[in-house]
Amino acid sequence: MFYQIFEALDKKFGVERAQAHCDVPCGIYDPSSAQIAALTVVRMMDLMADLEAKGHDNHLAFINSMARYIAVKEEHAEKAKHEVRVIWGDYIKPEHVEKHPELTDLVFKIMRLGSKVRQTADREAGVQFVEAINQFAEIFWETKGVAVKKAKAPYAPALEMVYPNL
Repeated sequence: MFYQIFEALDKKFGVERAQAHCDVPCGIYDPSSAQIAALTVVRMMDLMADLEAKGHDNHLAFINSMARYIAVKEEHAEKAKHEVRVIWGDYIKPEHVEKHPELTDLVFKIMRLGSKVRQTADREAGVQFVEAINQFAEIFWETKGVAVKKAKAPYAPALEMVYPNL
């Protein structure tokens, strides 16, 4: 109802609609949140494996903790996929793909791995997810003319990450 009222007012007073060509101001893209989300997926898998290895003395506490780890794993897998999709859809241009022809397959690989880590507790798939997003980050920073460095994350699971070398 409110929409119809505002629409009528806009027409009556000749108010132009605002148009935008992207979701965020141009240049505000960064794959680091996708990388951290992917690391979180592996961390949750590690916590799930640790919990399983400890046994189930308190079944209710076990189920509660496991459910929370799974929920966080799934949330962060989807967040990583979302962040890559936004950069892919809003930032990557044909000239980037021309220079990096592997980019299209890499994005598809990230999407498939993101789905797999949501569906399973396969740590190796989680590590591959991190590695693929790191490769995406490396290409992204190259398109910006920013050199990168590789270092282990300063927190568990301490996997190698790609960082801009600023």
